Amino acid sequence: MSESYGFLSTYPPTECGLATFTASLVAALGEGPRPCRVGVVQVLDGEGAPRAREVVHQMDKSARGSLGAARALDRFDVAVVQHEYGIYGGRDGAAVLAVAGRVHAPMVVVLHTVLTKPTAHQRMVLEELARLASSVVVMTETAHRRLTEGYDVDPAKVEVIAHGAPTEWRTGQRRAGAAVPSMLTWGLLGPGKGIEWVLDALVELQDLSPAPHYVVAGGTHPHIAAREGEAYRAALADRASRRGIRGAVTFIDRYLPRDELHSLVQAADVVLLPYDSTDQVTSGVLIEAVTARRPVVATGFPHATDLLSTGAGIIVARQDARAIADAVRRILTEPATSASMVAAAERLAPHLTWAAVAARYRHLGARLHRPSVPASA
Repeated sequence: MSESYGFLSTYPPTECGLATFTASLVAALGEGPRPCRVGVVQVLDGEGAPRAREVVHQMDKSARGSLGAARALDRFDVAVVQHEYGIYGGRDGAAVLAVAGRVHAPMVVVLHTVLTKPTAHQRMVLEELARLASSVVVMTETAHRRLTEGYDVDPAKVEVIAHGAPTEWRTGQRRAGAAVPSMLTWGLLGPGKGIEWVLDALVELQDLSPAPHYVVAGGTHPHIAAREGEAYRAALADRASRRGIRGAVTFIDRYLPRDELHSLVQAADVVLLPYDSTDQVTSGVLIEAVTARRPVVATGFPHATDLLSTGAGIIVARQDARAIADAVRRILTEPATSASMVAAAERLAPHLTWAAVAARYRHLGARLHRPSVPASA
């Protein structure tokens, strides 16, 4: 018998990481030899959105109508609540508590952010959500450690289940004699992404023959666009022009469909995650790059430190263009270095596919719905 799962989350066509995560996990749970019944209570930011076939209820981010949302989730064996402070309304997203407090089904809360220095109110929101939950999922060991050591959360509730990535994203090593080397960063754009440091690094790589081309793919984050417009993207384009490398950079200003993004990843010789953040405990881009067997250069945000310690990439200092340039140069000019990263990613990837991740959620759901099911080893 397979459990059924109801999700509370943003959902396509909303363009954000949680929507993509939920859609991927919903699809994986609905496939395979033991397909589950799944449904989504879609959190809306503003006006109503087209309703995908998986959506059983829509709720605005303020959680007006929270009782209806909770009743929709209770039609499933297990409720899965995706948590990110900016997704729900109210101060620090506290509106999520209005729904969570009315759900009677076993509830899994998936934390996409665990802050090291939360405000008192941010701490209260997360701790109350964890108190209401039957289980709390984090995606890295660093997030597990932060949560259990820094918050008043029952450690027995906390599970580590990785972020997933598409199986079909697997790619091989760079083809010998391939054309211009390709550097790639993707995801929603905004200050803190660190793209400016890669542009400075690209200047230092112009002596390579051929010199690499850098692709920055993704629209500006909607919240940033509403507040600041395209100021960050414009500043990046201006920076590239002033450094004489504008022709070596392509900005793709939109949220890419998966097949188009897949093609870009397949063509990439190195994926760059130059983030300024010290708080990012989960990165879907990082998981997807490793699962695609792409060499990665990343700053030392927690998820990168955890995952790339296996040898699947190189960690560099934040805001250090020279370190980025040196790492990219090694990957592009030392075949053995690139090959060792691909081999390390090959060992990790089978555990990071959406199919593998869905299997972990199935086991957790069965254990919560049927307490006699033993905990996984």
